[in-house]
Amino acid sequence: MNANELYNRMETDFRLSLCKDFWEEMDFNEYITNQYRERYMGLVTDNTDKINYAYTAVFPSQAAIDKIINDGRREALLFVHHPMQWDINKTPVFSDIPIDSLRELRERKISIYNLHVPLDANGTYGTTYNLAAALGIGMDEEFDEYGGVYVGVIGKTEYRTINELKQRFETAVGHDVKLYSYGEDFIKNNTVALVAGGGNEAAVYPLLREKGINTFLTGIARQANYQPSIDAHNAAKENGVNILAGTHYSTEKFACMKMVEYFARQGILSEFVPDTPCMEDM
Repeated sequence: MNANELYNRMETDFRLSLCKDFWEEMDFNEYITNQYRERYMGLVTDNTDKINYAYTAVFPSQAAIDKIINDGRREALLFVHHPMQWDINKTPVFSDIPIDSLRELRERKISIYNLHVPLDANGTYGTTYNLAAALGIGMDEEFDEYGGVYVGVIGKTEYRTINELKQRFETAVGHDVKLYSYGEDFIKNNTVALVAGGGNEAAVYPLLREKGINTFLTGIARQANYQPSIDAHNAAKENGVNILAGTHYSTEKFACMKMVEYFARQGILSEFVPDTPCMEDM
């Protein structure tokens, strides 16, 4: 498929003109497009005029990049939810794709395309929307505006207790999740709220209490040496809201898995590149 034709379709389908994003910490080196420098979304590196194959990934981790390079493909696209690598144990937590990797991707005619806020937006391919779907939760209401879009989902669950939902969460993501018990053991009105990834913010909890919700699912809930997270936990305690955390990667991977369907609709073969969650996120 012609690369520019694909990018134009994605521009419209994911409503980039309605979104704002923020990646000022990136190293805007010679490989990064001028367009990306201006708005922090869309085409990160422009290395091919034709897309024969697409990879989808939550982060452009070295493991993901190595897998793509080892496949030996050319004229391909790496679609990522984040344009930078992630490790909560490092400072800063986001780091640039190494120059050597960018150089090799250029040599192999593999471009990088990034949708962060546009993919977080609720809808068919949204991060929280697809996390909820993986847990059997539909979207009854949206909340939590970020970057010009709503990224939070409120919906009904079939489970009555926090531990039942915790087990379902663990089955969906494929590993242990962490429960912070700040409210009752039962799920009020069988209704929960979700924000995939880094949704643990203090402002969320008074809103959930007003709505009669005592269960919140997110990705990152680590407290150590991070005041905003400490403030969020204090707000959760004050408002009696339980937190279930499942890591940054694992709560956002379902959207990138869903993107395989998007590329199939464009006539492009694609695959999701699995990665390893950072368990310290929780």
